[in-house]
Amino acid sequence: MRGRYGRPRSRHHHGGHWRVFARVERFNEPALLLLLRERPAHGYDLLERLPELTGEERVEMGNLYRLLRALEEEGLVASEWDASSPGPAKRRYSITDAGTQLLERWVEALRSSRERTTRFLERYENRKEVT
Repeated sequence: MRGRYGRPRSRHHHGGHWRVFARVERFNEPALLLLLRERPAHGYDLLERLPELTGEERVEMGNLYRLLRALEEEGLVASEWDASSPGPAKRRYSITDAGTQLLERWVEALRSSRERTTRFLERYENRKEVT
């Protein structure tokens, strides 16, 4: 993918140094599905738990709710109002069967990516030792 000025968004050169973002695009989606597979949750709970999987310091609340709404529109997540807690009612999100199937495809893709990454790193390390 390309960012501003046609440069790849995964890296840029600034001040004589390269900065590389080795990230999986859209990783919030499988991370969110995994958290919901573990247990149904309110948005704030997901907001607190998501960074432990994504490695991001903080997740933007608006982005989280947009993603939840999109996943719900696709039938991957379901929500219902939960008035059992003190205060105003909150939406409680859960993963659907279709969401579980998508999570399984994500796991397959991530395993494949891990294998490619491992091969790359092993080759890099072996070549580094030869030099």
